[in-house]
Amino acid sequence: MAKHNTAREARRRRESADAAAPPQLGAVEGKAGASGAPDLDRVIHERVRLGMVSALAVNESLSFTDLKRLMNTTDGNLSVHARRLEEAGYIAVAKSFEGRVPRTEFRLTAAGRRALERYLDHMEALIRATRER
Repeated sequence: MAKHNTAREARRRRESADAAAPPQLGAVEGKAGASGAPDLDRVIHERVRLGMVSALAVNESLSFTDLKRLMNTTDGNLSVHARRLEEAGYIAVAKSFEGRVPRTEFRLTAAGRRALERYLDHMEALIRATRER
């Protein structure tokens, strides 16, 4: 039990430190890195979040169950990533009930669509630059 509590306390300390730390380059839209080129959007760059935003870009909305199946992930993992995207303003979340069954729907916001377009443009530029060498 002590080991479990120690891990939980360490995680809380890391999360507190992350919350108190200034944002890193790339974590803020439009910031440039040391090279002067804009950094990748770290919110979208993570595999599951990129998959979620991409899936929502080609669908009007998707349910929690649909996204969970598409991303092949767990409830908890999907929830954490969805919360991060929602906090960034990239997705909107609507919760309702169908009878007694809760239903969560996600849709991509205009800001999320713009962020995805910027991300894809950046990746395409990286690919072109790499192939030109």
